Amino acid sequence: MAKEIEGFVKLQVKGGQANPSPPVGPALGAKGLNIMEFCKRFNARTQEKQGQVVPVVITVYKDKSFDFVIKTSPAAVQLMEAAKIKKGSPESNRTKVGSVSWDQIKVIAEDKMSDLNAFTIESAMKMIAGTGRSMGLTVSGTPPWGAEAEVEEA
Repeated sequence: MAKEIEGFVKLQVKGGQANPSPPVGPALGAKGLNIMEFCKRFNARTQEKQGQVVPVVITVYKDKSFDFVIKTSPAAVQLMEAAKIKKGSPESNRTKVGSVSWDQIKVIAEDKMSDLNAFTIESAMKMIAGTGRSMGLTVSGTPPWGAEAEVEEA
C-alpha cells in the first residue's frame, strides 16, 4: 500500500549547498522532517549543479519520511547566465539590459522541456523568449520557425 501524503514543500536551493539554515531548516522543521538527512541526500544528488539555483519539490508523508524531485534551473536564471547579466531590468518595457540569441533560447528550452507545459520545442522557445522580454532582454535574430510568425507577435 502506498504511503499517505501529508503535503508538499517547494524550495529553491543552490545545488550542493543545502544546509539547515533558512530557508531549508525552518521549512522542513515545520513539517517535522529530518533536516540533515535531506541536506545530505540533496547535496549528493546535486553535486554536478554546484552553485546553480535548483528548485526542489519535497513530498512529505504522514510517517515523517520524504521524497524529493529536483527540477531544472529557472528560465530567468538561465537567461541571466546566457546574457551575462546580474539581474533583470526594473522597467523591462523601457530599459533593455542585455540580449540573447534564438540559439541560446533553444538550448534553454531543450533543457527546460521536461518542466514546461509545451508539446513542441517552438512553443517552449516562445515561452522562454517571453520570460526574457519581461526581464528586459532583447531577442536577436529571426526565429527558426520563420519571419512571418515574428510579424504576427509584434
